[in-house]
Amino acid sequence: MKMSEGMLNRKLVRLNLRFGDIDWERATVKQYELEKEEAIWRVFLNGYAKNGFVVFDPSSIPEEKVLEALGELKPEVRSREELTVEELIEKSMSWNNIMKNARA
Repeated sequence: MKMSEGMLNRKLVRLNLRFGDIDWERATVKQYELEKEEAIWRVFLNGYAKNGFVVFDPSSIPEEKVLEALGELKPEVRSREELTVEELIEKSMSWNNIMKNARA
């Protein structure tokens, strides 16, 4: 599937988080709940290390709503970065695919 340039340049936000009250079971349930939301592009919650991240489209869901959804886990935003869909795709590629694209 080809993506349009407009879609590839869409701005997303990545919140890197630390949690004050989380365990593996609650992390798994909350991650599944967030994955069902269309405005959430990526989510990873680690109940063992008590950290994680959420990548979302701020034009579809406000940051406050994302943090509200995580509220019971007592999230602390460690860092916030803006990235495009294209950058997210590139960061999601395995090293094997990155090297193939570099040679092309």
